[in-house]
Amino acid sequence: MDTATLVFIVVEGRALLIRKKRGLGAGKINGPGGRLESGETPVQCAIREVEEELLITPQGLRKGGESRFQFVDGYSIHVHVFQAARYSGEPTETDEAIPLWFDLENLPYEEMWEDDELWLPLLFAGSAFDGRFIFEGDRMLDHRLEVTA
Repeated sequence: MDTATLVFIVVEGRALLIRKKRGLGAGKINGPGGRLESGETPVQCAIREVEEELLITPQGLRKGGESRFQFVDGYSIHVHVFQAARYSGEPTETDEAIPLWFDLENLPYEEMWEDDELWLPLLFAGSAFDGRFIFEGDRMLDHRLEVTA
């Protein structure tokens, strides 16, 4: 099982998302993030991945929840989800991602992973969550989502 992070930066009712250019979910819209490197904590990974993908540094990270994804092809990933209300730098397109701002009330769920519509509202409302999702390719087959705080 891989371990990874996702970061959602929210400023004045708008979320900074990315269109992924490569890797798992290429072409989809999501938060910046990626896999932990050896010896790295989830917080260190979250900061590094945002810096690599958008050339900015998130500040004041708050852990929002965890999601475990099982794909029917055998791949699995455990994702630590964070939110930040501040960042330094200017969001910039890189080889990995295109930065995109969206109003929280108008997120492009039709271009995101199917599970995002279930737990992102919890994250943005300040609720902690724990989710388990089963996917076949891009299609969610089953899920369990609990609010934990």
